[in-house]
Amino acid sequence: MTRRPKRTENGGPPLDDYEGPPWGKGDAYIFLPWQAAHAKAWKAPSRDVMLMRLDKAERLGLTYEEYTLELLERGRHLQEEDAERIAEIRRARKRRRVNLSD
Repeated sequence: MTRRPKRTENGGPPLDDYEGPPWGKGDAYIFLPWQAAHAKAWKAPSRDVMLMRLDKAERLGLTYEEYTLELLERGRHLQEEDAERIAEIRRARKRRRVNLSD
């Protein structure tokens, strides 16, 4: 039987006094492209784009991060007509909040 990870285990390399490579015991050829893609995707957009996204997110009742993540994952801007998807994002937010307090 496999050992159940501790609640605080994130599966990544240790954070304190770790002297190994940043990818831990995993494959660097997987870690490094993902790290570069993450940095590129979350690079700060121009001020105008950021304000536009923030305005749209607030009108839809989402956070800037939720709206931007949806845009990055799905490749489309959410509209008022996407009420079902917006409700799904809000339900996921409530589940995350509950899971964080465990």
